[in-house]
Amino acid sequence: MRFLLVLILLSFFTKLSLAKEIDEYFFIGKMESYNKNFILYFKTRKKPILARGEYFNYITDYPQDLYIYDNNTKTDSPLISYEWFPNKAKKILNNYNFPVFPEDFAYYLLSDNNTLVMVSAIKNVNRNLQFDIHKKELKLYDGVGKLNFIISTYVEHCGYKNLKEKYKCNLFKPLISNNLIN
Repeated sequence: MRFLLVLILLSFFTKLSLAKEIDEYFFIGKMESYNKNFILYFKTRKKPILARGEYFNYITDYPQDLYIYDNNTKTDSPLISYEWFPNKAKKILNNYNFPVFPEDFAYYLLSDNNTLVMVSAIKNVNRNLQFDIHKKELKLYDGVGKLNFIISTYVEHCGYKNLKEKYKCNLFKPLISNNLIN
């Protein structure tokens, strides 16, 4: 619901084509890490998914998993997949009784090149999730680092890195599945 609101607002306030607007505010389908060591991307699965939704059951014809491609070893592997993510997320999100899938979230890669903050893009999940890429560990995002989510597009992180640095704000653009905009 929030995602649709964002798209409506973006198309309302600018005269550019919708495809160009979306590219400015989101990484669609693929995102390179800040240190260029890996690429995160969505890969389509072959089998459709039937799931119970909040208001009706639905079929996802081309569900997508989040993969990681290591630029050094030239290999890829599933990072967040349908095999484990819905069950793990349901345990963590104890107030939400419906399945959530990897493509339901906007993924913010933080500047440590290891932490993904996941914000629900289309479902009424009231909590954000955090995924540690190296440990492959999913947990609730506890808000450490004081990230401010701005209309579920950019995330802003402002502050001092240390006493010798100037006050600085970083804006992070999220990675989304192209299934969210179709």
